[in-house]
Amino acid sequence: MKMAGVAAVGAVAPEWVFAGPFQAGDFNDSIPVDKKLSPEWVKSLTDRGHRTEYKGKQLAKIGMPIGGICAGGLYIGGDGRLWLWDIFDSNKFGISPKPVSYQGKQLEAGGGSAYVAPTDQVLPFDQGFSITIDKEVARRLDRYGFNDIRFNGEYPVATVRYLDHPTVEIELEAFSPFVPLNADDSGLPATLMHFKVQNHGPKPAEVTLSSWTENPVGAGYRLDERSGQFFEPAREPNLAMISCGIRAAKEKTSVRPDLPFELWNKDNYDGWTVEGTAFGSGPILKSKIPAYQGDVGGPGDRVVNSHATAPGNSVAEKDAAVGKLTSKPLRIERNFLQLWIGGGNHPGKTCLNLISGGKVFLTIAGSDSNKMKLQTCWVAELAGTEISIEILDAETGPWGNIGVGSIIQTDNPAGELPLEQRPDYGTLAIAVLANGEPAITDEHSKKGWVHRKVTIQAGASEAITFVVAWHFKNLRLGIPDDASGQYYSTKFKDAADVVRYIAKYHTRLAHQTRLWHKTWYDSTLPYWFLDRTFANTSILATTTAHRFGTGRFYAWEGVGCCAGTCTHVWHYAQAMGRIFPELERILRSKVDYGLAFNDATGEIGFRAEFDKRAAMDGQAGSILRMYREHQMSTDPKFLSGSWPRVKQSLEYMISFDKFVEGILEGAQENTLDAAWYGKIAWITSLYLAALRAGEAMALEMDDPEFAKRCQGIFQQGVKNIDKYLFNGEYYIQTRDPDHPTAVGTYDCCHIDQVMGQGWAWQVGLGRILDRDHTVSALKALYKYNFTPDVGPWRKAHPEGRWYATAGDGGLVMTTNPKGEKDAFGDRAAWQFGYFNECMSGFEHQVAAHMIAEGLVQEGLTITKAIHDRYRADLRNPWNEIECSDHYARAMASYGSFIAICGFEHHALKKYIGFSPRISPDNFKSAFASAEGWGTFSQSRSDEAQKAEIVLKYGRLTVQTIALDSGPRPAKGVGVRHGLKMLSAKIAVEGSRVLVLLSDPVTIQTDEVLTIWLNYERQP
Repeated sequence: MKMAGVAAVGAVAPEWVFAGPFQAGDFNDSIPVDKKLSPEWVKSLTDRGHRTEYKGKQLAKIGMPIGGICAGGLYIGGDGRLWLWDIFDSNKFGISPKPVSYQGKQLEAGGGSAYVAPTDQVLPFDQGFSITIDKEVARRLDRYGFNDIRFNGEYPVATVRYLDHPTVEIELEAFSPFVPLNADDSGLPATLMHFKVQNHGPKPAEVTLSSWTENPVGAGYRLDERSGQFFEPAREPNLAMISCGIRAAKEKTSVRPDLPFELWNKDNYDGWTVEGTAFGSGPILKSKIPAYQGDVGGPGDRVVNSHATAPGNSVAEKDAAVGKLTSKPLRIERNFLQLWIGGGNHPGKTCLNLISGGKVFLTIAGSDSNKMKLQTCWVAELAGTEISIEILDAETGPWGNIGVGSIIQTDNPAGELPLEQRPDYGTLAIAVLANGEPAITDEHSKKGWVHRKVTIQAGASEAITFVVAWHFKNLRLGIPDDASGQYYSTKFKDAADVVRYIAKYHTRLAHQTRLWHKTWYDSTLPYWFLDRTFANTSILATTTAHRFGTGRFYAWEGVGCCAGTCTHVWHYAQAMGRIFPELERILRSKVDYGLAFNDATGEIGFRAEFDKRAAMDGQAGSILRMYREHQMSTDPKFLSGSWPRVKQSLEYMISFDKFVEGILEGAQENTLDAAWYGKIAWITSLYLAALRAGEAMALEMDDPEFAKRCQGIFQQGVKNIDKYLFNGEYYIQTRDPDHPTAVGTYDCCHIDQVMGQGWAWQVGLGRILDRDHTVSALKALYKYNFTPDVGPWRKAHPEGRWYATAGDGGLVMTTNPKGEKDAFGDRAAWQFGYFNECMSGFEHQVAAHMIAEGLVQEGLTITKAIHDRYRADLRNPWNEIECSDHYARAMASYGSFIAICGFEHHALKKYIGFSPRISPDNFKSAFASAEGWGTFSQSRSDEAQKAEIVLKYGRLTVQTIALDSGPRPAKGVGVRHGLKMLSAKIAVEGSRVLVLLSDPVTIQTDEVLTIWLNYERQP
């Protein structure tokens, strides 16, 4: 629904409406019980629909990731222009950090700035494509060259049509190679631009397609360093290419000594003006900093640290303090200012500002880490002038603190990396495949070009392919793996090498990418649903996700936000475990059960080396993901190699089960950034799912004793979660008498209350919670938490960040249906605002669970409301935002696809299953298994059901296939592999049918397995 809250009641319905009309009284409780969904909109939830094509004003906000996974962030815009160019390892917080004023507050990337004010095209240098037709003036292939442009984005493929010209039509098909189950070929630092030019005119047309680029390498370096920039043209068999980069210039050494400005070697702020309470009375001794902050780094015994010196007895209270330090004037007498800085990544709020002429000349923020980093600022242009320094802590939420160490002026900055070791040192190349011409323009314009000229006969067409490639090895995220650089740099020496690889294997890479795209959309599922559930897989092709030369996969929560591939966020994400299971296996073996594992306790550090504490939801999620990764692997050693630690990680959770009754108690750190206390339904439900996964894995590891232990605790927990935590309508949290005001959701209706059951469906663990109670809880969430218009809710509950605004529909995190007093514990806690928000990753998790439980309309309603929030006329459809852009939790959307297909798979058991939740009489969808992917389809008649598995890529070995026969019981089966009939029998339990083959069968690429179920004759 698109209306500005209740104020819009009675107004003319806007163009895009999915509910209403509403009266003011409908929102008396902020969320209407009667959602008043439009019948046409409800019908659209399950209709096949059509491909989405954007045009006009809808194009402006589009930015679909179009580079390789774990290879940086590059967008294609609605006009076909490449933009953002976050490929230089700059490690920013948000795709384009900028504060935005909204609802009387300053928002940054974590607060939803890019949601309320979507980012315009970021173009750090000039690169583009153009077409010259006959003797006409060259026209740019973007919004500056054409007016009538149409865009279709179906990740990983974007299609752009340029329709202005009277006789020539241009179509662009753009993608980076994307092949599920092949992370290496899907992680190329490159984008392919396939142009097809159709001549509709009556005579031949002379057409030249061109691409150009400035040299962006070293653009931010000093003038003396930029003198080493270069272009290199190359003509090779089947390609013409221009590469650009930078070479180290002769280094200059200064003899001027350093000038210390502030070493913080006193116990007071002499020479500084102090405001607020955050900074205390003076720099703090490192030995007095709270142990949980760890080693803050930097030289000297004392530092500024606005968390350690702030008043308060908790992390939240200390982070809530604010303040400012302002220095005495500083005369600039050297080329560089060098300083140590850490703390929160809140530009403009937790930062150090250089003030020149009353204005901010330069601002530096922390990186959401207590460990300070050495920063070097080029200030030569201020030589001879006076500046002042502000150290600011104006953030009251998470990471609301700043740390600053010594500040010196220097000409020879310590720690300044040689040119070859800087993050943005590398090469960029553009190429045209087949015959073409490379060229370098004059030195004044500093651009390189590649061209291809063709003659197109009347009524004919011509295809021309360009490649844009990059290579920036020096990825630095503050972990030991930094030394190994980007993973792609272990495969290629430079951008030109990437181009050559693509040119050599272009036919295969393009075919497999197009084949996956075709397989995904060759479906009976609605187009909008296929768009939304796979769009978030593109998060892997942004700077949220990285891969090091060691092979390690590493990720933020969102772009530049919160380190360590956080367990309590990433366990929501279902896409990578199904599409690139190799990367999830690396996370389990190298990180969760590797460097993040505490052998003494069984804890999994929820931020790996950045935070060694366990988050209880993330701990359970890691156990469940271990089971999922085992199912998506054909190697039994994957699980057996980590099994002792997997057991220990579950024993750690059991240690919080005070009475060994299947209910967790005590301090339970979780994804809402606090330790909750008491009996908590959603965390206990995850614990129960982890116990079931532990039992299943123990049986496969021939560990019957541990399997029995897990089963016993699980059986107790199933009873007790209902006994203690089901209130007759939904599941709740009880208060811990020792922590009665601790933040929590208590008697409120919380979004994740039955998440453990949702997880169980994702990995085929079956029913773990009472069915009726679970469905009741999900219905309560829809009733109390889903609103067609978030506006009235946020007007009544303004605390929190903005990932849904007035006119947007969404599922609110937590509501208080019973009007309990002090319902959330300590209302002063900064985490309180979370409860009022709509965060798409949580919403997708609930939607997937609803679909799995048969509440299909409710689940699709939530998913479609998210899809509508990210309509192109409002904001970028490929950037679901939580605490920064491209937030990993949003990959829970793939779980809705798993649920709607009823998909199950266990490779080592040679098992695959399908149970479609919509249109089961005529169903078709893609699937991805451990070793192959393809299409599953089924159709039903009055007498029989036919199912087909068509393998498009790889192979699939099966011996058991689970199907759903619907309302008609199955009595017989026939199975054919290609032309060969196979021996099989069935086991029937209600509508669930297990097709049991006498011998395993391996389906290879392009082969078909056909199954017929004969129904019992109905009286």
